[in-house]
Amino acid sequence: MASSTVENYLKHILLLSEGGDGLVSMGALAESLAVVPGTVTTMVKALAEGGFARHHPRQGVKLTEAGRRVALNVLRKHRLVETFLVNVLKMDWSQVNTEAEQLEHAISDAVLARLDALLGYPTSDPHGDPIPSSSGQMPAQAHVTLANCAIDKPLRVVRVTDQSAEFLKFVETSGLSPDAQVRVTGRNAASGLITVKKSGGRPIALSLAASSRILVAPGRSA
Repeated sequence: MASSTVENYLKHILLLSEGGDGLVSMGALAESLAVVPGTVTTMVKALAEGGFARHHPRQGVKLTEAGRRVALNVLRKHRLVETFLVNVLKMDWSQVNTEAEQLEHAISDAVLARLDALLGYPTSDPHGDPIPSSSGQMPAQAHVTLANCAIDKPLRVVRVTDQSAEFLKFVETSGLSPDAQVRVTGRNAASGLITVKKSGGRPIALSLAASSRILVAPGRSA
């Protein structure tokens, strides 16, 4: 059984590769884990020796099939726990990431299966992040963001990729949480601003940086 440290490294490699099998730079991994590069190098070598990853010196690291299975299982636990904390325990969605970081290493697969059934087998968590299936399949997502979507078309918010507490609180107070029906009514590259109108609400001004962290799909026509 992998240790919590190993699980953390594998999960972060998976997330940084955006669910694929591309190389992740050591610098990006160090930044994501908030550790010094030397620590990452030592751990990645250990992961390679354990058969969880392939280390390409001066290039990066990628998961093996065994490492990917572990990473997907940890990510599945994390996102199901977040869903439970928000939907059942009614915790604030801006606070559940820290709790899930702890619980993802403690929950057994048997308990996870019961939790999944209790929640109705969700395919995404409260932030819109896809939940890997029990067989290790990641639901496909090919969405655009508010920063590059079509203008004046009905849209539905499907995912918020920045899960810092500050940004999630901003999203919630702006009414842009997943499932919100919106339209982008204007985009000005020179000022770096877009205008979003929520169904039944007043226009909201967003920076292009903030709008790039909110993913959308076609919504309902008015």
